[in-house]
Amino acid sequence: MVYNGISLAILVFRPGIIFTRGILCMEKVELYGLELGELKELVTQLGEPSYRATQLFHWIHAHQAGEWEKMTNLPRAFRERLGEVGFLPQFSCLRQWQDPWDGTTKLLLKLRDGEKIECVLMTYEKEGKASRYTACVSSQVGCALGCGFCATGQLGFRRNLTAGEIVGQVWALQRYLGPREGGKRIGNIVFMGMGEPLLNYEAALKARRILMDPNGWGISHRKITLSTCGLVPQIKRLAEEEPPVELAVSLHATTDEVRDKLVPINRRYPLKELLKACQYYVEKTNRKITFEYILIKGVNDSLEDAKRLARMVGGILAYINLWPFNPIPGSPWEPSSGEQVQDFALQLKERGLEVAIRESRGSRIAAACGQLRYYSAKEV
Repeated sequence: MVYNGISLAILVFRPGIIFTRGILCMEKVELYGLELGELKELVTQLGEPSYRATQLFHWIHAHQAGEWEKMTNLPRAFRERLGEVGFLPQFSCLRQWQDPWDGTTKLLLKLRDGEKIECVLMTYEKEGKASRYTACVSSQVGCALGCGFCATGQLGFRRNLTAGEIVGQVWALQRYLGPREGGKRIGNIVFMGMGEPLLNYEAALKARRILMDPNGWGISHRKITLSTCGLVPQIKRLAEEEPPVELAVSLHATTDEVRDKLVPINRRYPLKELLKACQYYVEKTNRKITFEYILIKGVNDSLEDAKRLARMVGGILAYINLWPFNPIPGSPWEPSSGEQVQDFALQLKERGLEVAIRESRGSRIAAACGQLRYYSAKEV
């Protein structure tokens, strides 16, 4: 059977193609959420040679082409067919903010179904000039984990993002930054925006593969970091991925009693089980893990906490990133003082751990770690 010139044998298994009461319902496909191999299947079914898929993939991901007319080396008839079965990134940027101190930019994007997400572009300078650009992307609308220090968790969970919607955030941030040919290229991706990436495992890993593809973004796997609150089964599953995933684990406490309050998923996967999974990951991949630790005044920042942390992770190949808590609406907590942060770091360094005190970028526009949330219609 053929629908619109395309074999249903392929289409019924493709994204966006479903049967409802025996009737074929065709939804347009997110072309920017397809890997090159999937795009080749689609292009072949449209009667074009497979190399057209590489050209199309290059236009979408290397040039951020958002209009069919720009794809000048694709036949007009082919572009028209593509427009019938698929669509290019379609995001409405409802609002943008820029931190006047560090240049961090946050975008509020409206998705096709009306849901909203936030993503962040961070600029790092060297000798007074921008030298590196990092995109912080969301993996879900809202989040189900309800971490006490995170504004996203206050929203609750709405839905997972598709691989295309994850890649599309990088696309939108690059379009904001300017053409990649001009030298301003996003070279690092962190899955540290709204949501828990490992609760949207397939889409997050697919987005990673698309971003790594040398025919498009060509971002090294070492420059893409996935962050998790500590989902033990998924961490073990990640250990099997090739190439290895750069993994960051949100630790934030040295006792189960405290971590249960800060990171409620700890009640299911307590510290001992989590650290065992982290050790397994390191041994399997031979890659360092990054442990993220937010310092909250009077909660998890004592020198005894520092000593416990050193004992806990001392046998694991790891970095430790220390972050002062970023205030969020409704939270009773305060960030640790600068002196306390320094003392905490010193305790770890004296015990042979690799430690960095991270600067909270974008805190003045609620774009820093733990501050992302979408705004209601009244606020935009």
